[in-house]
Amino acid sequence: MEKRDIEEIEIDLLLEAIVRRYGYDFRNYSRASISRRIRQAMAKANCETIGALTAKILYDSEAFQHVVANFSITVTEMFRDPEFYAIIRKQVIPYLATYPFIKVWHAGCATGEEAYSLAIFLQEEGLLERTTIYATDFNEDALEKARAGIYPLERMKQYGSNYRQAGGCCSLSEYYHAQYDSVIMEPGLRKSIMFSRHNLTVDQVFGEMNLVLCRNVLIYFNRILQSRVLRLFDESLLNGGFLCLGSRESLQFSDRAGHFMKFNDKRKIYRKRTAP
Repeated sequence: MEKRDIEEIEIDLLLEAIVRRYGYDFRNYSRASISRRIRQAMAKANCETIGALTAKILYDSEAFQHVVANFSITVTEMFRDPEFYAIIRKQVIPYLATYPFIKVWHAGCATGEEAYSLAIFLQEEGLLERTTIYATDFNEDALEKARAGIYPLERMKQYGSNYRQAGGCCSLSEYYHAQYDSVIMEPGLRKSIMFSRHNLTVDQVFGEMNLVLCRNVLIYFNRILQSRVLRLFDESLLNGGFLCLGSRESLQFSDRAGHFMKFNDKRKIYRKRTAP
C-alpha cells in the first residue's frame, strides 16, 4: 500500500475521532480543503504524522480547539463584494420592508464583519429596529470576536471603500468608534445581531426566516453535505424569502432547485417559490 493511501486512511480515522469525541463532523468537507487544513494543523501542533495529531487531540481538548479553529474559514471583510450588497439594498431590502418583522440568518458569519454590513444598510433604510439577525458559526473564537465588534483600524480604509461602492449613504466612520489602533462597532448595530454557535453539519434549522445568507461556505463541502445544508436553508425560509450564496456556489444541481426561482443569477440570489 502506498504512503498516500495510508494517509487517506489516517484522515478518515482523524475525522471519525473528531466526530465521536467532540461532535464536530468534518467527514463531508471537500477532501482537498480538509487535507490542506490537516497539514496546517499538523505543522502548528508539531506532529509529524496524521496519526500523531489524532492521538494528541483525543486526549487534549485544548489542542483540539486549536485544530478546529484551523478548520474554520474566517476570510471575510465588511461589504465584501460591494456589487452584491448594492443589489441587496436596491432589490432585496424593499421586499423585506413589506414585513412587520424581519428575520435574517447569516450562516458561517466568521468574525462578523458581513453581519454588521447588513445591519448598517438595514439601519439606513429604517428597518433595523424591527430586524433580528441571527449570525452563526461553529468557531467559538470567531464568534467572540464578532460579539465584541472590535476590528483593526487599518482595515477601515478598505471597508470604507467597499461601503461607498455598495451605495452607502454617509461615512462608514459613523458606525464605529476608533480608539488607538482598533475600532468598535456602534452598540445600536450590535444589539440587533444575535451571534450564536451553530454547526451546519449536524445542527437543525432556523425557522421562518425572510433572508438567509451563506456565502462562500458551500465550496468547502462535498455534494452530500451541500445537499444537507441547502435543505436546512429551504426549510428555514418563509415562502417568498431570499437565499444568498457565494459567487462560485449554485442551486443548479441541488434537489432543492425547484423550490427556488433565480432572483439575480450573477450574484447567486434566489427567492423561494410560494407554494400553490
